[in-house]
Amino acid sequence: MHHNVADYLNAWENFYIIVGSSAGALTGLQFVVIVLIAEVRPRSSGGEISAFGTPTVVHFCAVLLLGAILSAPWGALSNVALALGVCGLAGLSYCGIVVKRARVQKGYVPTTEDWVFHAALPLLSYAGLLIAAIAFQLSPQSALFVVAAAALMLLFIGIHNAWDTVTYIAVRGWEQMAAPSSGGSPPEED
Repeated sequence: MHHNVADYLNAWENFYIIVGSSAGALTGLQFVVIVLIAEVRPRSSGGEISAFGTPTVVHFCAVLLLGAILSAPWGALSNVALALGVCGLAGLSYCGIVVKRARVQKGYVPTTEDWVFHAALPLLSYAGLLIAAIAFQLSPQSALFVVAAAALMLLFIGIHNAWDTVTYIAVRGWEQMAAPSSGGSPPEED
């Protein structure tokens, strides 16, 4: 049975509208997070933001891009596969850059959880995109499930990392206010 490209992609239309829109909105919220960082930790280096803040925006934008790619009116499955493959390769390359940035920045010592959510899981997601692109001609339906899983994983990674950043900044801000050298002290509880 011969299917055209639309037969495969139309079934995913609502999924990518929801996921892509969410990624777009969360990208905007990440800008707010960066502003909070600038207000609470004005001495923060650009290296920390490049290693831990920028990747979150990149992952959200990758999900938005995947939504656009899989909503476009493609003429051939090979074009979809090529676009997905480019995204996968670009993401894998970017993961290497993120790892390097995380290692060279001096303002924060990454924990195991940081390495999992900033390096290992994004690497797995982008590798999944590349594998899906390669397998797309053989089994488009299966490949589309892998792409959806990668998109959701990147979305959840971004949410986790944004939340992790906000809570870290909130705790650090409170600690700085409570420090004796700052002249402030936390309110006493009854």
